Amino acid sequence: MYFIEKKVRLPAMKKILISLCFLVLTVSSSAWALNVALVLDKGGKDDKSFNSAAFAGVEKAKKELGITYKYVETMDDTAVEATMRSFAAKKYDLIIGVGFSMAEAVKKVSKQYPNISFALVDAEVDHPNVRSLLFEEHQGSYLVGAVAAMKSKTGKIGFLGGMDVPLIRRFAMGFEAGVKKINPKAEILENYIGVTGEAWNNPAKAKELSLAMFSKNVDVIFAAAGASNYGLFDAAEEKRKYAIGVDSNQNWIKPGTILTSMLKRVDVAVFDAAKDLKEGKFKGGTVRFGLANQGIDYAMDEHNKSLITKEIKTKVEQLKKDILSGKIVVPDYYKRNE
Repeated sequence: MYFIEKKVRLPAMKKILISLCFLVLTVSSSAWALNVALVLDKGGKDDKSFNSAAFAGVEKAKKELGITYKYVETMDDTAVEATMRSFAAKKYDLIIGVGFSMAEAVKKVSKQYPNISFALVDAEVDHPNVRSLLFEEHQGSYLVGAVAAMKSKTGKIGFLGGMDVPLIRRFAMGFEAGVKKINPKAEILENYIGVTGEAWNNPAKAKELSLAMFSKNVDVIFAAAGASNYGLFDAAEEKRKYAIGVDSNQNWIKPGTILTSMLKRVDVAVFDAAKDLKEGKFKGGTVRFGLANQGIDYAMDEHNKSLITKEIKTKVEQLKKDILSGKIVVPDYYKRNE
Protein backbone atom coordinates (compact mmCIF):
# COMPACT_ATOMS: atom_id res chain seq x y z
CA MET A 1 0.00 0.00 0.00
CA TYR A 2 2.88 2.32 0.87
CA PHE A 3 4.60 1.76 -2.49
CA ILE A 4 1.37 2.21 -4.43
CA GLU A 5 0.69 5.48 -2.60
CA LYS A 6 4.25 6.68 -3.32
CA LYS A 7 3.87 5.94 -7.04
CA VAL A 8 0.63 7.83 -7.17
CA ARG A 9 1.89 10.89 -5.31
CA LEU A 10 5.36 11.27 -6.82
CA PRO A 11 4.26 12.87 -10.13
CA ALA A 12 2.06 15.28 -8.19
CA MET A 13 4.99 16.19 -5.92
CA LYS A 14 7.17 16.83 -8.97
CA LYS A 15 4.60 19.22 -10.36
CA ILE A 16 4.42 21.06 -7.04
CA LEU A 17 8.22 21.33 -6.82
CA ILE A 18 8.48 22.60 -10.40
CA SER A 19 5.77 25.17 -9.73
CA LEU A 20 7.54 26.34 -6.58
CA CYS A 21 10.85 26.66 -8.42
CA PHE A 22 9.18 28.68 -11.16
CA LEU A 23 7.55 30.93 -8.56
CA VAL A 24 10.86 31.52 -6.79
CA LEU A 25 12.59 32.36 -10.08
CA THR A 26 9.78 34.74 -11.05
CA VAL A 27 9.87 36.54 -7.71
CA SER A 28 13.66 36.69 -7.83
CA SER A 29 13.62 38.13 -11.36
CA SER A 30 11.02 40.70 -10.39
CA ALA A 31 12.96 41.67 -7.29
CA TRP A 32 16.03 42.40 -9.38
CA ALA A 33 14.23 44.44 -12.06
CA LEU A 34 15.63 47.98 -12.14
CA ASN A 35 13.02 50.68 -11.59
CA VAL A 36 13.93 54.03 -13.11
CA ALA A 37 12.17 57.37 -12.73
CA LEU A 38 12.71 60.06 -15.37
CA VAL A 39 11.81 63.64 -14.48
CA LEU A 40 11.59 65.81 -17.61
CA ASP A 41 11.44 69.58 -17.79
CA LYS A 42 8.89 71.87 -19.47
CA GLY A 43 9.81 70.84 -23.01
CA GLY A 44 8.33 67.39 -22.43
CA LYS A 45 9.27 64.06 -23.98
CA ASP A 46 8.03 65.10 -27.43
CA ASP A 47 10.24 68.18 -27.84
CA LYS A 48 12.35 66.21 -30.39
CA SER A 49 15.34 67.73 -28.61
CA PHE A 50 16.80 67.54 -25.12
CA ASN A 51 13.97 65.73 -23.33
CA SER A 52 13.30 63.40 -26.25
CA ALA A 53 16.93 62.31 -26.10
CA ALA A 54 16.64 61.47 -22.40
CA PHE A 55 13.42 59.56 -23.05
CA ALA A 56 15.12 57.62 -25.86
CA GLY A 57 17.79 56.62 -23.35
CA VAL A 58 15.33 54.98 -20.93
CA GLU A 59 13.45 53.38 -23.82
CA LYS A 60 16.68 51.78 -24.97
CA ALA A 61 17.39 50.65 -21.41
CA LYS A 62 13.95 49.05 -21.27
CA LYS A 63 14.53 47.11 -24.51
CA GLU A 64 18.15 46.11 -23.90
CA LEU A 65 18.40 45.91 -20.11
CA GLY A 66 14.86 44.96 -19.14
CA ILE A 67 14.34 47.93 -16.84
CA THR A 68 10.94 49.33 -15.96
CA TYR A 69 10.46 53.08 -15.85
CA LYS A 70 8.04 55.88 -15.22
CA TYR A 71 8.39 59.44 -16.48
CA VAL A 72 6.91 62.75 -15.40
CA GLU A 73 6.83 66.00 -17.37
CA THR A 74 7.13 68.81 -14.83
CA MET A 75 5.39 71.96 -15.98
CA ASP A 76 6.15 73.72 -12.69
CA ASP A 77 9.70 73.95 -11.30
CA THR A 78 8.34 73.97 -7.76
CA ALA A 79 6.93 70.47 -8.29
CA VAL A 80 10.27 68.84 -9.12
CA GLU A 81 11.40 68.26 -5.54
CA ALA A 82 8.07 66.73 -4.47
CA THR A 83 8.05 64.53 -7.57
CA MET A 84 11.54 63.20 -6.88
CA ARG A 85 10.78 62.66 -3.21
CA SER A 86 7.70 60.66 -4.16
CA PHE A 87 9.77 58.37 -6.41
CA ALA A 88 12.40 58.00 -3.69
CA ALA A 89 9.78 57.09 -1.09
CA LYS A 90 8.57 54.37 -3.47
CA LYS A 91 12.15 53.03 -3.55
CA TYR A 92 12.90 53.58 -7.21
CA ASP A 93 16.44 52.44 -7.92
CA LEU A 94 17.48 55.35 -10.14
CA ILE A 95 15.97 58.83 -10.38
CA ILE A 96 17.07 60.98 -13.33
CA GLY A 97 16.60 64.74 -13.42
CA VAL A 98 16.77 66.30 -16.89
CA GLY A 99 17.99 69.89 -16.78
CA PHE A 100 20.11 72.27 -14.70
CA SER A 101 17.00 73.68 -13.01
CA MET A 102 16.61 70.39 -11.10
CA ALA A 103 19.95 70.65 -9.31
CA GLU A 104 18.57 71.95 -6.02
CA ALA A 105 15.87 69.28 -5.91
CA VAL A 106 18.40 66.52 -6.58
CA LYS A 107 20.71 67.97 -3.94
CA LYS A 108 18.00 67.87 -1.26
CA VAL A 109 16.34 64.56 -2.10
CA SER A 110 19.55 62.61 -2.74
CA LYS A 111 20.82 63.64 0.69
CA GLN A 112 17.62 62.40 2.33
CA TYR A 113 17.76 59.09 0.43
CA PRO A 114 21.45 58.08 0.37
CA ASN A 115 20.66 54.49 -0.67
CA ILE A 116 18.98 55.56 -3.91
CA SER A 117 20.97 56.49 -7.02
CA PHE A 118 20.41 59.74 -8.87
CA ALA A 119 21.58 61.12 -12.22
CA LEU A 120 21.42 64.80 -13.12
CA VAL A 121 21.81 66.26 -16.61
CA ASP A 122 23.59 69.61 -17.07
CA ALA A 123 24.45 70.38 -13.46
CA GLU A 124 26.70 69.08 -10.68
CA VAL A 125 25.69 67.83 -7.25
CA ASP A 126 28.55 66.59 -5.11
CA HIS A 127 26.88 63.67 -3.32
CA PRO A 128 28.21 60.09 -3.43
CA ASN A 129 24.91 58.76 -4.81
CA VAL A 130 24.59 61.36 -7.59
CA ARG A 131 26.10 61.06 -11.06
CA SER A 132 26.32 64.47 -12.74
CA LEU A 133 26.11 64.23 -16.54
CA LEU A 134 27.82 67.17 -18.24
CA PHE A 135 28.44 67.89 -21.92
CA GLU A 136 30.97 69.92 -23.88
CA GLU A 137 28.32 71.84 -25.83
CA HIS A 138 30.79 74.47 -27.00
CA GLN A 139 32.71 71.87 -29.02
CA GLY A 140 29.71 70.77 -31.06
CA SER A 141 28.52 74.37 -31.42
CA TYR A 142 31.93 75.25 -32.89
CA LEU A 143 31.54 72.59 -35.58
CA VAL A 144 28.04 73.65 -36.64
CA GLY A 145 29.25 77.27 -36.57
CA ALA A 146 31.79 76.29 -39.20
CA VAL A 147 29.05 74.62 -41.25
CA ALA A 148 26.91 77.77 -41.01
CA ALA A 149 29.76 80.00 -42.17
CA MET A 150 30.54 77.78 -45.15
CA LYS A 151 26.89 77.73 -46.27
CA SER A 152 26.12 81.40 -45.69
CA LYS A 153 26.10 83.59 -48.77
CA THR A 154 25.46 86.87 -46.96
CA GLY A 155 28.02 86.56 -44.17
CA LYS A 156 25.23 87.27 -41.67
CA ILE A 157 24.44 84.41 -39.31
CA GLY A 158 22.07 84.11 -36.36
CA PHE A 159 22.05 82.39 -32.97
CA LEU A 160 18.76 81.89 -31.13
CA GLY A 161 18.93 80.77 -27.52
CA GLY A 162 16.07 79.50 -25.39
CA MET A 163 16.46 80.62 -21.79
CA ASP A 164 19.18 83.24 -21.30
CA VAL A 165 21.45 81.30 -18.93
CA PRO A 166 25.19 80.51 -18.87
CA LEU A 167 24.61 77.07 -20.40
CA ILE A 168 23.07 78.57 -23.55
CA ARG A 169 25.65 81.37 -23.63
CA ARG A 170 28.16 78.53 -23.84
CA PHE A 171 26.49 77.28 -27.03
CA ALA A 172 26.57 80.80 -28.44
CA MET A 173 30.25 81.40 -27.69
CA GLY A 174 31.33 78.12 -29.27
CA PHE A 175 29.12 78.75 -32.30
CA GLU A 176 30.54 82.23 -32.87
CA ALA A 177 34.09 80.89 -32.65
CA GLY A 178 33.32 78.26 -35.31
CA VAL A 179 31.78 80.87 -37.60
CA LYS A 180 34.74 83.21 -37.19
CA LYS A 181 37.21 80.41 -37.86
CA ILE A 182 35.80 80.14 -41.37
CA ASN A 183 34.84 83.76 -41.95
CA PRO A 184 36.46 86.29 -39.57
CA LYS A 185 34.35 89.07 -41.11
CA ALA A 186 31.01 87.34 -40.51
CA GLU A 187 28.35 89.27 -38.60
CA ILE A 188 26.50 87.30 -35.92
CA LEU A 189 23.11 88.32 -34.56
CA GLU A 190 22.26 86.82 -31.18
CA ASN A 191 18.91 86.67 -29.42
CA TYR A 192 17.14 84.81 -26.61
CA ILE A 193 13.52 83.78 -26.22
CA GLY A 194 13.20 84.50 -22.51
CA VAL A 195 14.59 84.35 -18.99
CA THR A 196 12.30 81.65 -17.54
CA GLY A 197 11.73 77.98 -18.25
CA GLU A 198 8.84 78.90 -20.55
CA ALA A 199 11.45 79.82 -23.16
CA TRP A 200 12.03 76.13 -23.91
CA ASN A 201 8.51 75.68 -25.24
CA ASN A 202 7.56 78.88 -27.07
CA PRO A 203 7.82 78.24 -30.82
CA ALA A 204 5.67 81.30 -31.63
CA LYS A 205 8.23 83.63 -30.02
CA ALA A 206 11.07 81.70 -31.66
CA LYS A 207 9.48 82.17 -35.07
CA GLU A 208 8.98 85.88 -34.47
CA LEU A 209 12.63 86.38 -33.49
CA SER A 210 13.85 84.21 -36.38
CA LEU A 211 11.82 86.14 -38.96
CA ALA A 212 13.27 89.37 -37.55
CA MET A 213 16.81 88.06 -38.07
CA PHE A 214 16.05 86.77 -41.55
CA SER A 215 14.69 90.23 -42.43
CA LYS A 216 18.17 91.60 -41.65
CA ASN A 217 19.76 89.44 -44.35
CA VAL A 218 20.69 86.55 -42.04
CA ASP A 219 20.56 83.32 -44.03
CA VAL A 220 21.50 80.68 -41.42
CA ILE A 221 20.32 80.44 -37.78
CA PHE A 222 21.39 77.97 -35.11
CA ALA A 223 18.88 77.55 -32.28
CA ALA A 224 19.52 75.99 -28.87
CA ALA A 225 15.98 76.35 -27.56
CA GLY A 226 14.39 72.94 -26.96
CA ALA A 227 10.86 72.64 -28.34
CA SER A 228 10.99 76.32 -29.36
CA ASN A 229 13.25 75.25 -32.23
CA TYR A 230 10.11 74.43 -34.20
CA GLY A 231 9.46 78.14 -34.57
CA LEU A 232 12.84 78.63 -36.23
CA PHE A 233 12.26 75.68 -38.54
CA ASP A 234 8.93 77.09 -39.69
CA ALA A 235 10.45 80.52 -40.28
CA ALA A 236 13.41 79.11 -42.22
CA GLU A 237 11.15 77.01 -44.43
CA GLU A 238 8.88 80.00 -45.06
CA LYS A 239 11.77 82.29 -46.02
CA ARG A 240 13.78 79.58 -47.77
CA LYS A 241 16.72 80.04 -45.43
CA TYR A 242 18.70 77.53 -43.39
CA ALA A 243 18.33 76.35 -39.80
CA ILE A 244 20.54 74.23 -37.56
CA GLY A 245 18.97 71.91 -34.97
CA VAL A 246 20.16 70.93 -31.52
CA ASP A 247 20.47 68.04 -29.02
CA SER A 248 18.74 65.27 -31.02
CA ASN A 249 19.09 64.74 -34.76
CA GLN A 250 16.43 67.14 -36.06
CA ASN A 251 17.42 66.94 -39.74
CA TRP A 252 14.32 64.89 -40.59
CA ILE A 253 11.86 67.52 -39.38
CA LYS A 254 12.26 69.72 -42.46
CA PRO A 255 14.66 68.12 -44.96
CA GLY A 256 16.25 70.69 -47.23
CA THR A 257 15.87 73.41 -44.60
CA ILE A 258 17.87 72.01 -41.66
CA LEU A 259 21.57 71.99 -42.50
CA THR A 260 22.59 69.77 -39.60
CA SER A 261 21.99 69.31 -35.88
CA MET A 262 24.40 69.73 -32.99
CA LEU A 263 24.12 66.37 -31.23
CA LYS A 264 24.14 66.25 -27.45
CA ARG A 265 23.90 62.57 -26.59
CA VAL A 266 21.76 62.74 -23.48
CA ASP A 267 20.34 59.38 -24.56
CA VAL A 268 23.78 57.77 -24.22
CA ALA A 269 24.39 59.35 -20.81
CA VAL A 270 21.02 58.19 -19.47
CA PHE A 271 21.40 54.66 -20.87
CA ASP A 272 24.92 54.33 -19.43
CA ALA A 273 23.72 55.38 -15.97
CA ALA A 274 21.03 52.69 -16.01
CA LYS A 275 23.39 50.08 -17.41
CA ASP A 276 26.08 50.78 -14.82
CA LEU A 277 23.58 50.57 -11.97
CA LYS A 278 22.17 47.28 -13.25
CA GLU A 279 25.70 45.87 -13.51
CA GLY A 280 26.74 47.16 -10.09
CA LYS A 281 29.17 49.70 -11.54
CA PHE A 282 27.29 52.91 -10.78
CA LYS A 283 29.36 55.59 -9.05
CA GLY A 284 28.62 59.16 -8.11
CA GLY A 285 30.71 62.01 -9.45
CA THR A 286 30.90 63.94 -12.70
CA VAL A 287 30.93 62.25 -16.10
CA ARG A 288 31.69 64.45 -19.10
CA PHE A 289 30.62 63.83 -22.68
CA GLY A 290 32.37 65.52 -25.59
CA LEU A 291 33.82 64.88 -29.02
CA ALA A 292 36.37 62.47 -27.57
CA ASN A 293 33.76 59.94 -26.43
CA GLN A 294 31.12 60.79 -29.08
CA GLY A 295 28.89 62.45 -26.52
CA ILE A 296 28.90 65.54 -28.75
CA ASP A 297 28.87 65.63 -32.56
CA TYR A 298 27.05 66.99 -35.60
CA ALA A 299 24.43 65.06 -37.56
CA MET A 300 24.87 63.69 -41.07
CA ASP A 301 22.19 61.51 -42.65
CA GLU A 302 20.05 61.07 -45.76
CA HIS A 303 18.06 64.20 -44.91
CA ASN A 304 20.96 66.66 -45.20
CA LYS A 305 23.49 64.91 -47.40
CA SER A 306 22.50 67.08 -50.38
CA LEU A 307 23.20 70.23 -48.31
CA ILE A 308 26.59 69.33 -46.88
CA THR A 309 29.14 69.09 -49.67
CA LYS A 310 32.17 66.85 -49.54
CA GLU A 311 34.35 69.93 -49.07
CA ILE A 312 32.31 71.12 -46.07
CA LYS A 313 32.37 67.69 -44.43
CA THR A 314 36.12 67.33 -44.99
CA LYS A 315 36.74 70.73 -43.41
CA VAL A 316 34.53 70.02 -40.40
CA GLU A 317 36.15 66.64 -39.83
CA GLN A 318 39.56 68.32 -39.84
CA LEU A 319 38.35 70.88 -37.31
CA LYS A 320 37.12 68.02 -35.14
CA LYS A 321 40.55 66.39 -35.27
CA ASP A 322 42.21 69.68 -34.40
CA ILE A 323 39.98 70.09 -31.34
CA LEU A 324 40.72 66.55 -30.19
CA SER A 325 44.46 67.02 -30.65
CA GLY A 326 44.45 70.31 -28.78
CA LYS A 327 45.47 72.34 -31.82
CA ILE A 328 42.18 74.22 -31.52
CA VAL A 329 40.94 75.23 -28.07
CA VAL A 330 37.27 76.16 -28.31
CA PRO A 331 36.43 79.14 -26.07
CA ASP A 332 34.28 78.12 -23.13
CA TYR A 333 31.79 80.55 -21.58
CA TYR A 334 32.21 78.80 -18.24
CA LYS A 335 35.94 79.61 -18.29
CA ARG A 336 35.76 83.11 -19.75
CA ASN A 337 37.20 84.74 -16.61
CA GLU A 338 40.13 82.37 -16.21
